[in-house]
Amino acid sequence: MSFFNTFGRKDNRAPRAPKRSPTPTSATFPPDGLNPPPVPPSPHNMAQKPLYLCSPFVEAALVKGNLKTIVMLPKYVDVMEWVAVNIFDFYNNLNSFYGVIAETCTAQTCPTMSAGPTLDYTWIDQNRKQVKLSAPTYIDYVMTWVQNMLDDETIFPTKAGHDFPQNFPSTAKHIYRQLLRVFTHIYHAHYTHILHLRSEPHFNSLFAHFLAFGKEYELLEAKDVKGSSATGLVGIGDLWEKWKEMGILES
Repeated sequence: MSFFNTFGRKDNRAPRAPKRSPTPTSATFPPDGLNPPPVPPSPHNMAQKPLYLCSPFVEAALVKGNLKTIVMLPKYVDVMEWVAVNIFDFYNNLNSFYGVIAETCTAQTCPTMSAGPTLDYTWIDQNRKQVKLSAPTYIDYVMTWVQNMLDDETIFPTKAGHDFPQNFPSTAKHIYRQLLRVFTHIYHAHYTHILHLRSEPHFNSLFAHFLAFGKEYELLEAKDVKGSSATGLVGIGDLWEKWKEMGILES
């Protein structure tokens, strides 16, 4: 079912759970939605297969089988509310995971918001210029920005009789793209810490659910996930393909 072809609201939607506030500091401007030109890859780094693509880690999961049934729109539930509550849950779960490994993500260990050896994400400053930030600063800004959106009743209404804004689909896509960046940074820079905590089944299942939901409701574009040597997301694209082969994700 297409998210954008079913824009609307039903009066019998269920309220979402109360919002929980994370602990990042305040961000002063929204994140950008564009990728900068890729950095030339290092032959040494490109030759190494990421651990998250290696067995048995790539197979580790809490949920077995195809995720299609999990992401399907429940009967009598408004699609806008379904997208909103899932974004809320993805955000809180991802924020919890990052909180666990945050002490390993510092300005010294992660001086840029990287998603592999060929890509550094940039932020748009108040002068609309692209600036490079350390990963912890970038993620802090993203998580605070998303939390502020979730707390805004004009964007994510929780009270009966309040409709979603007309631009909610584009807002949801923007949020999703930024959460994807946090996921990819953790996979590329901190997956060893996830393994150390023996949390790879939990994190893999969360990310696979995130990808499946994003594809089902058109919150992600193919270029956002599958990538190529031009986008720097080769590893995540390979993970997507691997999970497709395993029957977890659909084409």
